[in-house]
Amino acid sequence: MEQGTTKDIRHLVIVFGDQLDADSAAFDGFDPDHDVVLQMEVMEEASYIPQHKKRIAYFLASMRHFRHELVARGRRVHYVEIDDPSNTGQFETEIARAQRAFRPQRTVALEPGDWRVAEMLRRLPETPEIRTDRHFLCSREEFARFSEQHPRPVLETFYRAMRRKTGLLMDRAGRPVGGAWNFDRENRKAFGKIGPPIPPRPTCAPDRITTDVLRLVEQRFADSPGKIGDFDLPVTREQGLAQLDDFVSERLPLFGTYQDAMRSGEPFLFHSVLSGPLNLHRLRPLEVVEAALRNTSAPLNALEGFTRQIIGWREFVRGIYWQRMPHYAEENALDADLPMPKFYWTGQTDMRCLAEAIGHTIDHAYAHHIERLMVLGLFALLLGVRPYDVHRWHMSMFWDAIDWVSLPNTLGMSQHGDGGIVGTKPYAASGNYINRMSDHCRHCRFDPKLSVGEYACPFTTLYWNFLDKYRRRFASNIRMKNQYSNLARKDGAELRAIRRQADTITESVT
Repeated sequence: MEQGTTKDIRHLVIVFGDQLDADSAAFDGFDPDHDVVLQMEVMEEASYIPQHKKRIAYFLASMRHFRHELVARGRRVHYVEIDDPSNTGQFETEIARAQRAFRPQRTVALEPGDWRVAEMLRRLPETPEIRTDRHFLCSREEFARFSEQHPRPVLETFYRAMRRKTGLLMDRAGRPVGGAWNFDRENRKAFGKIGPPIPPRPTCAPDRITTDVLRLVEQRFADSPGKIGDFDLPVTREQGLAQLDDFVSERLPLFGTYQDAMRSGEPFLFHSVLSGPLNLHRLRPLEVVEAALRNTSAPLNALEGFTRQIIGWREFVRGIYWQRMPHYAEENALDADLPMPKFYWTGQTDMRCLAEAIGHTIDHAYAHHIERLMVLGLFALLLGVRPYDVHRWHMSMFWDAIDWVSLPNTLGMSQHGDGGIVGTKPYAASGNYINRMSDHCRHCRFDPKLSVGEYACPFTTLYWNFLDKYRRRFASNIRMKNQYSNLARKDGAELRAIRRQADTITESVT
């Protein structure tokens, strides 16, 4: 708790848990003699959905370290810890309590990353001054102008605009380095039977602040999902920068080639695992990409693939989120109505690929993007799970999840719940895709080639059932022409058998 006089307070500066940048616009013109920072740990944010213990610990430890960073800069901080007896447990009431205590001339806040929090700020009796979050390379207003020019915004068009704007991977003549904008076709290699060695991932040993948080989480959130015992996440900016340096030197050169690959027992592979520090603003997107581009020994397919993730996809989904909310959360174009399978919380399933991906999530509060999209998301899509339920599970279980990034990725890209706003086709695939990109099927009792029978892969059964069920909707989609040509080869008897088996699978997992 910050101590000292409450007289002559000019600005009360609110800093939420995903805004941990000491140089953000919230601090523009900060006067340590007359301004005070408000940080809040509130039970509502830790419990409005079930949350992985590591996710709760990551936010709290990062916030508490940020408090010390601000104090070291000479800034006054009013910090409300979650176990403070005076804590009212909600942002809205804590802000109001601080406003009464400090009587500031003005309350200042950065654009939140969650529509729910933004609405809370609008409800306050004293509406804060909301400042543009310059962490992002494309402001909401800029994305709105882009959308006016492109009524059906497509990632590739947006990504090229961002390349031109930033000058990243562009030559002096304004052309893309290497003569192509996108090297995705060179980023789809599987490991095969052996594959390259995977460098060890750097870890961050918990200090006293983090250890106190871990103890608190074990006590207050004992019933929350996930494991916390081997907590080693980067909770400071320095730790995030160290992990960035390690990625650039050790994993980036092979990241592009193997970014879509999966391997049993390997949750991290060549991925950067920097989404958490980025999403909490401990790292800045431009500095991350520029660090990668300084590795002149990394091949172009790796540099371009990583750049596309950061300045293309990440900025694109944020733009979609703020343009489409709040109605976007209610989108359900395929009328999917099933709940999340219970085994998504436990990993107890005979499907090896799902057991692996869910196991990674339980152990690490993390799964890389192909596990999220083409295993966890794919099964939910084919099964027919409510898109918003998939999003809520994602928010519950991943340490890097923030509403603006999770919702378009799950409801939009993964579940096609928005009907084609984020992706022009559903990411539907059979077990053969997982077999091609991983070694999971070698260790599984199901055969990815079979769609009917005792050993039929549930992914393959549900895939053909999905194509058949939504034939009228997707058969004319040019990007699904080959899939529907293959479906046309199946006769009525085989399709009836697939439907029956799909019904059995659905009954067994929901």
